[in-house]
Amino acid sequence: MTSFSADIGHRELTFVDRVRGINWGLVFLLCMLACVGFAMLYSAANGNWQPWASKQVARFAVAFIPMIAAALIDIRYWYRVSYWLYAIALVLVVAVDMRGVIGMGAQRWIDLGVIQLQPSELMKIALIVALARYFHTLSSENAPRLIDLIVPAGLIIVPVGLVLKQPDLGTAMMLLASGAIIFFLAGVRLWVFGAAAVAAGAAAPLIWSMMRDYQKARLTTFLSPDTDPLGAGYHIMQSKIALGSGGLFGKGFMMGTQTHLAFLPERQTDFIFTMIAEEFGLVGGLGLLALYALVVVYGFTIALRSRNQFGRVLGLGLATNFFLYVFINTAMVIGLIPVVGVPLPLISYGGSAMVTVMLGFGLLMNVSIHRDVRISRLGESQVI
Repeated sequence: MTSFSADIGHRELTFVDRVRGINWGLVFLLCMLACVGFAMLYSAANGNWQPWASKQVARFAVAFIPMIAAALIDIRYWYRVSYWLYAIALVLVVAVDMRGVIGMGAQRWIDLGVIQLQPSELMKIALIVALARYFHTLSSENAPRLIDLIVPAGLIIVPVGLVLKQPDLGTAMMLLASGAIIFFLAGVRLWVFGAAAVAAGAAAPLIWSMMRDYQKARLTTFLSPDTDPLGAGYHIMQSKIALGSGGLFGKGFMMGTQTHLAFLPERQTDFIFTMIAEEFGLVGGLGLLALYALVVVYGFTIALRSRNQFGRVLGLGLATNFFLYVFINTAMVIGLIPVVGVPLPLISYGGSAMVTVMLGFGLLMNVSIHRDVRISRLGESQVI
């Protein structure tokens, strides 16, 4: 036990205990990533804080408050409201279909006046919290039975279907992958995943027929991007050119030709990693990935130290969700997977993703603070 754990080992946590328990090392790493994002958005605007960098700084500052608040709230509260959080997020996702704002060919946002909220981003966190509670209520001694998986499978399938309708293939992939990984971490037998894979393969023709034309074009372009270099293949072709032109050490800050001559599309959002690689080279790109890897390791370490099932599954799910952000974005910009529109966390320009990622880390730090708290299936707790 750490000295902090020893101090609170036989009593309820006070507010001061929770503040002392915040993982400030993790907070420092998050601030480092955010600063990289501020600098690259400044570069993307050709040395100007407007229109992206200044707004991103403000969003990070605002999102920092709910992150700390989420970390300090008693973990029993998050356990008790987990299904309500899921229900609210689901209602917001449904509301997108009725009152959503259309942007870039998709209907994914709700205009709240002050900000445009993307409910599918919030669903990523709400789904993890709801699944963590569900698997906490099951016996941890035996693997979940097949009948036990009906409810959590429904919790995943419903939002995935709604998000696909928007359409948002990238977020749907993340919801499905996060849910599947939580199933695995909760001890679901491997034959269940095999059966699900067979079912998905059988449904592939139906899924293909339901996809939009531009989504089909992305998949076919992924297999052969040079067949339409000025059309569907333009984004990934320019991304690869920028990646290659950066070389080992890059062209220097604000010196990327593909970026600043406007050849690289969406340089402030989906393809910002490509801009980093062009300006700072392979060394800069690997350095950023190393920083991300350190954050992910931090997350998994926090989760595995939790002595209650809810905190352990919640922490592992949140760390995995952050890893999926990084993996999908970097894999798509270098051509390993189709372009699906997933931002690079804390670096890409965007408000909903920023708030979601920061809230997720607040919950992760909450797991760290309450790692020695045992939660009953009714949400009651006692310190171990």
